[in-house]
Amino acid sequence: MLLAYKAINKDGAVVTGTAQATDRDELIRSLRSQNLRPVTITATRSVKSGSASFWSLSVKSNKDGNPNGKVNQQDLVIFTRQLSTMISAGVPIVRSLSALQGDSESPALRAALASITKDVESGKPMADAMAKYPRIFNDVYVNMVRAGEAGGIVDDILKRLAIQVELDASTRKKIKSAMMYPMVIMIVTVIAFFGIMLFVMPKLTGVLQSLAGPDHPLPIYTRVLMGFSHWCVDASIIRHIPLLSAVPILNKLPNLLLLAAIAGVGVWYGLKYIKTPRGKYQFHALLLRLPIVKTVILKLAVARFARTFASLMGSGVGVLDALSVTGGAIGNKVIEEELAHAAEEVKAGKPLSDPISKSQHFPPIVSQMLLVGEETGQIDTVLVKIADFYEEEVAVMVDGLAAIIEPVVIVILGAAVGLIAASVMGPIANGASNISATS
Repeated sequence: MLLAYKAINKDGAVVTGTAQATDRDELIRSLRSQNLRPVTITATRSVKSGSASFWSLSVKSNKDGNPNGKVNQQDLVIFTRQLSTMISAGVPIVRSLSALQGDSESPALRAALASITKDVESGKPMADAMAKYPRIFNDVYVNMVRAGEAGGIVDDILKRLAIQVELDASTRKKIKSAMMYPMVIMIVTVIAFFGIMLFVMPKLTGVLQSLAGPDHPLPIYTRVLMGFSHWCVDASIIRHIPLLSAVPILNKLPNLLLLAAIAGVGVWYGLKYIKTPRGKYQFHALLLRLPIVKTVILKLAVARFARTFASLMGSGVGVLDALSVTGGAIGNKVIEEELAHAAEEVKAGKPLSDPISKSQHFPPIVSQMLLVGEETGQIDTVLVKIADFYEEEVAVMVDGLAAIIEPVVIVILGAAVGLIAASVMGPIANGASNISATS
């Protein structure tokens, strides 16, 4: 097959070209024999048949994409690892970005890298250039890169980012996999429930009441269900809104559909509000109040704080600068503000372990280990151990949650289905028994 390659020679210059080889491994061996270090290898169309090879099927056309579009997590991991490798090899950042721009399979990432390369060429920090594309590079990614630029350890930070993106993607994949089956059941159950409320229950109301008779009142849960069904099909809400009630079509709109439309608009505005600084802070504060979510977020925050802060301290970055950059890399505005207050106390002459010990979110072990690190002058070594411990804790906890989500949701949905069935079938069975007893 014909393979296109991009490699780095002994002088650090990027060399591109094509070569005929039976597979990728053969080409890699050939390039290394020429003192070339391969960076990327992609397949082109076969010389003999002209048909697309297996490798080229995954390569997208090199058209300009939307820089504001989302990028697949795997594409982001590959880009991060490749950029780290090239910077570690001494390739300038601008040249590395330019080379990876043409190699990326994601149109959105290619378009974003073209703009980022121009910004870096003009003297702007890479983190600031990446911050213009929040749908591709989130706050944590940007602030981690900023931490690397501040400490001169961009390659090390990018390696850690690649691992972190893979970990986040793996965590989301596990949760999605565990939730897929319960979510399908939930959607079907909700549709069936409201279908019964809108179309079936109104027709059964008279039947159920006649079967029960005056001496046998319906069960309370059946009466609640019937009342809710009547409210869903009624248009009482519209009648109390003067502007809307004047419109004939809206005047007949059921309460349920109106509330669904209002809820949709509310969710849309809520998502927009969360993107604002105030909304993001309040949303992060809410997450830290949710029982299970709070634990996962705090463990992740401690791991990110420990590893990033340790890397910066090990590179000679001052404590105040390290705290400032690390706060933005944690990914939670509440904890970021807490670290900002800690920086103020450190600036006043207190050791970092003192404000951390008073924190509402950092566990006591962090302040204790920090105190040991301050006394021994090995803060970076101590924090790396903390990061390893909490990253393992997060992995174990996510695996446990993924294992229990599915059965818990299924039990809840089963109880809801059972309640609906009992509300409808119970009175029918009782009515039938009453009729047979009187006859």
